[in-house]
Amino acid sequence: MRQLPLRFIHTSNRSLANPITRISLYGLVGIVAAIVHAGVLLGLGLLMPLWAANPLAFLAASIAGYLGHARFTFRPETGGQRFARRWLVIQYVVNLSVCGVLPLVLPAAVPNMVRVGILVFTPTVLNALIWSKAARFSAKQRRRKQQPRIHADDLGLSEATNNAILQLASAGKLDGASVLVQGPAVSQGVAALKALQAERPDLQLCLHLCLTEGPCAALASAIPDLINQDGYLKLSFGAWLSLSLLPPMHPRRQRISRQLHEEVLAQIARYRLLCSDDAPLHLDGHQHVHLVPVVHDCLVRVSRDQKITWMRNTSESFPTGLALRWWWDAIRQAGLLKWIVLEVLSRRAQRKQQRLGIASNGGFAGVLFTGQMAGPPLRAAHQTLSALPARANRTQPILLAHPGAPLSRNLMDAGFSVSQPFAASPWRQREWQALQEL
Repeated sequence: MRQLPLRFIHTSNRSLANPITRISLYGLVGIVAAIVHAGVLLGLGLLMPLWAANPLAFLAASIAGYLGHARFTFRPETGGQRFARRWLVIQYVVNLSVCGVLPLVLPAAVPNMVRVGILVFTPTVLNALIWSKAARFSAKQRRRKQQPRIHADDLGLSEATNNAILQLASAGKLDGASVLVQGPAVSQGVAALKALQAERPDLQLCLHLCLTEGPCAALASAIPDLINQDGYLKLSFGAWLSLSLLPPMHPRRQRISRQLHEEVLAQIARYRLLCSDDAPLHLDGHQHVHLVPVVHDCLVRVSRDQKITWMRNTSESFPTGLALRWWWDAIRQAGLLKWIVLEVLSRRAQRKQQRLGIASNGGFAGVLFTGQMAGPPLRAAHQTLSALPARANRTQPILLAHPGAPLSRNLMDAGFSVSQPFAASPWRQREWQALQEL
């Protein structure tokens, strides 16, 4: 769609609310949509019959109107965000139906000029009603929006991670942290954060279920397939995902599922002991392993007995306003691939959780630019989450980061070989600084 003049883009909300300004913007967007319709129709008309090209051209025009009216005409109601997609579907279906049926039902006695006026202005009036309704719906949703919670993973992984998390929480820059119960610095980290909770009861602690590295929590003799000769958990995210592809009755899957059950219960018990907490449990996963089907199924089975009432959802909307170089970084760092995998797993997990009444967050950011949540990606993610409406059985959106001070120990000595390069990266300090400034 052709860009509207900058003087319209930067118009204040007060002037946008002026009826004359709004009518002018509505007309401009309508003209742009008509140009899009004509251009697409002429282009497609060279490749296919006009009767087939016209619905596609009309769809392109509808999309232009959908975006233009949300961004400009009804900006006071939408805040510049898109309408809910249902309004595009409604507008397209209604207009196609009316344009197809109206010429057939108009009486032959209607004068030609009147007939043309009805055919031209009926869709215009219907569109005005539909987009106005969409704008009121957007305004209502915006009034129900919630600010995202800023959350940090890996409390207990190291003193460096603990220091950054505690400083941010103390400064009011962090709303929660996930506890790595077998981390080498977990006791000190949890004790300090629990002390902070006396001043900030809203600080949320979660169990950060870890199945890919670090010491096991269950007896080594009970989980021989999950650990290496040093007693460290050895199955990678990919290995757990591959295991999930085996049939449920496959001997290997059944055997490891039994051992997984032991380790999950042991980590929950360790978490409750560390946190002196028998309250309903909030849970997520180190490297998001809790979403892998074989793991998630185990968590669902024990959820009632272990009082698991919330599990993290990583379904992440694309942030807007980012330069292409950031998207190239997301592709190059495998963030986009990870996003695709976790999007599929999150949707599967969410369906199961909803049936059991297990809540989750109503939005998420932290996969696409994982490990590099600073600068424009952090600000864009925060802005995108801030625009999300509240949803039933969903808590506030979560913005996930991994802040840390400079690492002073070798985590490989404690069995966290996967986390060692991640925790040693200068990005940990960049994320720490960015969260302080957010």
